[in-house]
Amino acid sequence: MPEQRVLAYIEEHRQEALDLLLRLAVLPAFSGREEGRAAFCKDWLQAQGAQGVYIDEALNVVFPINCEGEGPIRVFMAHSDVVFPDDQPLPLRQEDGKIFCPGIGDNSANVVALLMAMKYLAQMGLSPTDGGVLLVINSGEEGLGNLKGCRALMERYGRRVRELVTFDSMDQGYAVNRAVGSMRYRVSVKTAGGHSFNAFGNKNAITHLAELICALDKVVLPKEGKTTYNVGRVTGGTSVNTIAEDAEMLYEFRSDSAESLAYMKDFFERTVKAFDLPSARLTVTPLGERPCGVKVDEGVQGALEKRAEAAYLAHYGREVSFVPGSTDCNIPLSMGIPALCVGCCQGKGAHTREEYVEIDSLLPGLCLCFEMILPFF
Repeated sequence: MPEQRVLAYIEEHRQEALDLLLRLAVLPAFSGREEGRAAFCKDWLQAQGAQGVYIDEALNVVFPINCEGEGPIRVFMAHSDVVFPDDQPLPLRQEDGKIFCPGIGDNSANVVALLMAMKYLAQMGLSPTDGGVLLVINSGEEGLGNLKGCRALMERYGRRVRELVTFDSMDQGYAVNRAVGSMRYRVSVKTAGGHSFNAFGNKNAITHLAELICALDKVVLPKEGKTTYNVGRVTGGTSVNTIAEDAEMLYEFRSDSAESLAYMKDFFERTVKAFDLPSARLTVTPLGERPCGVKVDEGVQGALEKRAEAAYLAHYGREVSFVPGSTDCNIPLSMGIPALCVGCCQGKGAHTREEYVEIDSLLPGLCLCFEMILPFF
């Protein structure tokens, strides 16, 4: 439990945190287009007295504290991007003790919790007691962002990172401590096509793609871990009286087992190869890959999880369950670095236009965020 003076600070600034969320949440921040939100966060932090804040080439907003040299560091992060491609302010409304806005819980509320903790550290002039601390509003966590921001950070600092905590999503009593790996592809089909009557008999790209999807759907899932697959989007064709000469789909598979992920990749590649014909050429474009985890230091990982357990119990009044998931933690966990993903708000509807957070959950979320960070200061 944070000291009384810290709890008093959080209570004193709870309205400021709410106002900040209302400002931040409406800013468009589709993966790969986080410039506006990144600039907002950087300017806000500098106005609070944070020194040395910068935006890197991956659009991460980075606040390093005692990270000079080659010593060990801890990383705390929250991703700025949302899944919605809007380039205009996102619609927001408040009703019945809730804030509705696309991306409000995944991940705007968590960004605000981390920003408030960053402000506290800056204004109090606190320094880590052991090593350095890197606080980051990172880019590219969602979808085809392919964990761009976290990858860039780990490429730069990975060998120095002791542990990583990311604040992400509406927890609903869960924290992620194991990595679900995934592979994502665009599969395109090209045929001769033609007039639906005069060229009847020519290969139809849409039909061929449908046959491929049915073949992929016949996979026998491996028993090791949990493994899933999905066709997320299908497009193609020209008109009702045209034999489609092109079609494409977005396809992914996931698993919390590296062996099962490799099995799915092998099945996918063999199946696609069988459908690549002279009359129907296939092109496979990898769109993203999230790695599974490897063995990490059990002592450090266990301490991380105990800290989260204590924080959830203290501020939400219940125990937390640890589950596998696909988050920024995939990168450090794949490198053997202990990592954990926790949420600083409660709500529902993630990745929908009716996504919301419960306003009463934001204060305990702030406390949880502070409690995960402050023991190192």
